[in-house]
Amino acid sequence: MPSRASFPPICIALGFPTPGKLIEHARREVDAGETFLEFRLDYLPKPSEGVAAIRAFLNDRPECVILATCRRHQNHGRFNGSIEEQLAILSDAVDAGARAVDVEIESAESAQARLEGLKSKCFFIVSYHNYEGTPPLEPLVKRMTRVGADSYKIVTTAKKPSDAQRVLALSKAHPKLKFVMLAMGEAGFPTRVLSPAMGGLYTYAAPSTAEGTAAGQVSAKQLRTLYRIEKFTKAAKVFGVIADPVRHSISPSVHNRALQARRIDGVYLPFLVKPVQLRDFLLLAGRLPLAGFSVTIPHKQKIMRYLDTIDPLARRIGAVNTVWRKAGKWRGANTDAAGVTKPLDRRLRLSKASVLVVGNGGAARGAAFALADAGAKISITGRNADRVRALAKACGAETILREQLRGGARRFDALVHATSLGMFPNVNECFFDDEIPADLVFDLVYNPLETALLKRAVEQKCETVTGIEMFVEQAVRQFELFTGESAPRTVMEKAAFEALA
Repeated sequence: MPSRASFPPICIALGFPTPGKLIEHARREVDAGETFLEFRLDYLPKPSEGVAAIRAFLNDRPECVILATCRRHQNHGRFNGSIEEQLAILSDAVDAGARAVDVEIESAESAQARLEGLKSKCFFIVSYHNYEGTPPLEPLVKRMTRVGADSYKIVTTAKKPSDAQRVLALSKAHPKLKFVMLAMGEAGFPTRVLSPAMGGLYTYAAPSTAEGTAAGQVSAKQLRTLYRIEKFTKAAKVFGVIADPVRHSISPSVHNRALQARRIDGVYLPFLVKPVQLRDFLLLAGRLPLAGFSVTIPHKQKIMRYLDTIDPLARRIGAVNTVWRKAGKWRGANTDAAGVTKPLDRRLRLSKASVLVVGNGGAARGAAFALADAGAKISITGRNADRVRALAKACGAETILREQLRGGARRFDALVHATSLGMFPNVNECFFDDEIPADLVFDLVYNPLETALLKRAVEQKCETVTGIEMFVEQAVRQFELFTGESAPRTVMEKAAFEALA
């Protein structure tokens, strides 16, 4: 029977409709270096055929640890048989070589007297799944521990950031119990990375060549190489990016590579934070605890109300994109400003240039104030005329309405596009319908690398600057604020291009 120490930190969840497919994908994972596999027998039309699959697979790969699961339809599985049939299949799976079984709490509660034989010959896990949300967890722990088990698996759905934190806190709250503790969904993704370091028995990953069995699963390769799940410790510094949406962000790829290059015990994660969830996110940030985080759409302005100290430039801009903790206080700065001026400085003399800024949100504010400080003559346009006027007044710029740009009536040395138009997944959107009124076009959107705006600019013989230059420049400054160390710029730039590719 495997002990806690004998479980690898990642279990590959395999659910396929035929025994042949199940074995095929299991072999692929083992060839990639994985040794801990969950066989979801309930995915098979005849789960009993999975028993033979386990035996056949282990004959070839005896070093592997197989976790057998046959979840009933009533409990969000696919097995339509009785509890007695479920337990019989799992018992046969253990006889075939499975070293652990997962029985959902609903079945375990109804058949406690029949569980003793199964418990005596394998590592026994009692599991709970909630696909609607994250309920109060203490009553749930009390309920589950009434059924004796080697480990308790609690999997909920995170609807807000603090749900993930509550799940991750289970092991610390109950140090004598062994938990598998995860939250499903995009908001719960951080639990999939952090759980083993925070006392969880293991985490789940999707197979590299197919979808996983639960929302939010990623491949083991991503967990190992991008998030370095086996490299950072319980004392690691946690960083991240907050956004909505956040899935498109390449920040985790860039910052995790930088942490690795500087040999820093830390990890950088994506946090999905809805517009109304900023206060809730700060609860999670304080309890994890986070050492710092990047801020992007739509939070750059609203985050300021939750900070203890704000850099003077960021306060003037009215937007923060970098938050870090120092001496117990949350501090904010804006590194977007340098991300705009540095690439343009390499191409023109800003103090003599006319620049059109498109947008009125946090990125546009950073660009406008930074360019004004550099001595450029600034004009601002955008989709919301009232907000454009307010930003122009704040930084001493000219307001230009969208219709005033049509027909080539105005021309600028440079254009800085600072809206989300053209950003993945809405890659065909573009602010300009016809001629672009500038000789140099700088699009702050970096995903995709070549936006619809930049494609149009190339067609019109304009010089272009991709958003990746701005991204790397501001990320370098973020890394240095987060860690106090010099940033590995070349490493970060390479990682950014690789992530976009």
